[in-house]
Amino acid sequence: MATAIHCGTLIDGNGGDSLRNAVVVIEDGVITAVNAAGEMPPGADVIDASGLTVMPGMIDCHVHLMSSPPRTMEQRLQTPFSLQVGEALKNARTTLEHGFTTLRDAGGTPRGVKAAIEQGLFPGPRLRIAVSAISQTGGHGDATMPNGLRMRVPNAELPENLVDGPEGARKATREILRAGADQIKIMTSGGVLSPNDEPAATGMTPDEIAAVVYEAHAAHKTVMSHAQARQGILNAVVAGVESIEHGIYLDDEVIDEMLKRGTFLVATLIAPVSVLRLAEEKPGSMPEYGVRKSKEVLVAHQASFKHAVERGVRIAMGTDTGVGVHGTNAGELELMVQQGMTPMQVIVATTKTAAECCTIAKSTGTIEAGKRADILAVAGDPLSDISVLTRKESFRLIMKDGKAFKNDLGAPSTQS
Repeated sequence: MATAIHCGTLIDGNGGDSLRNAVVVIEDGVITAVNAAGEMPPGADVIDASGLTVMPGMIDCHVHLMSSPPRTMEQRLQTPFSLQVGEALKNARTTLEHGFTTLRDAGGTPRGVKAAIEQGLFPGPRLRIAVSAISQTGGHGDATMPNGLRMRVPNAELPENLVDGPEGARKATREILRAGADQIKIMTSGGVLSPNDEPAATGMTPDEIAAVVYEAHAAHKTVMSHAQARQGILNAVVAGVESIEHGIYLDDEVIDEMLKRGTFLVATLIAPVSVLRLAEEKPGSMPEYGVRKSKEVLVAHQASFKHAVERGVRIAMGTDTGVGVHGTNAGELELMVQQGMTPMQVIVATTKTAAECCTIAKSTGTIEAGKRADILAVAGDPLSDISVLTRKESFRLIMKDGKAFKNDLGAPSTQS
């Protein structure tokens, strides 16, 4: 039995003009037709979204489901790994409730969380997981505190992430792939919330990066790089990394290399904003060094993003949620508009381009025949007010793989 969605306005994710009164036809979880003229297939179950905007499910290319802020250092130390898994599943549901049907997790989430969602044990978005994020000793992914205490607890499902030298990087990549990674995450610069480095510091050598990229590509996987420092970004791009995460200190030489290779920028503009917001709302939930560094990078981060947009870099939406509160992901969209993108460009970055970044564009990211039916029906017009997508109550229909996770539109009627 086919299901047909009668759209008020259809934004298909490709960036073209929206359509009025189109009909989207779905069978067995797959979109089989988009009838621009509004033709309704006989016998279909009809969902009436004629007063709403219909668009693809949103995709966040950078989250951390196993992190649940705000949480003080003492609270982190008292949280068992098993409780974090439960929280991750709750975070996944929360994110689906806010219109995100796919997430790319950038490190810390084991394959069991993904499997639990795939098997239908818990509702949540489609997941692409990095498992462990590879870092040099003393780099952004080194959780060793100044007193010598290492916050990262050994775990068989999350392989060791600290490497030194190409062979160490090679071995870690292979172990992480074995643990179920859909993509490999590396740290090629310092960062904001790491205790032992600065955002402008370069991390990992070109030889180490090359070893990771070789092993990932040999397994037909991509590499994403936490890269804030100018040289760290350049090293990653030249080595063949597919996406730059954060990209705080870009310049024209770096952007030229990104344009040459089609490298994605996943800017996570909201990440330092979230650090400062949580530090103010819950004192002690963010370390002092993180607050200081967030203030220092804020202007450069926004300027780099705006410059990348103007130069035509491929922008894929991502948030670093897990630094900020889960469910606030769409706040990134408002910042992207503020820094020079049109609402339509932002929607494309959050659907079609994000799916390309996650290597799942053959199956999702746009509303067209042959794609999985990941579909939202939204009250309001995000093309005139992108903030519509930040409000949970705006989503009247949330459909993933053709199944309605949320449907406030009533039972489908049958077309005679």
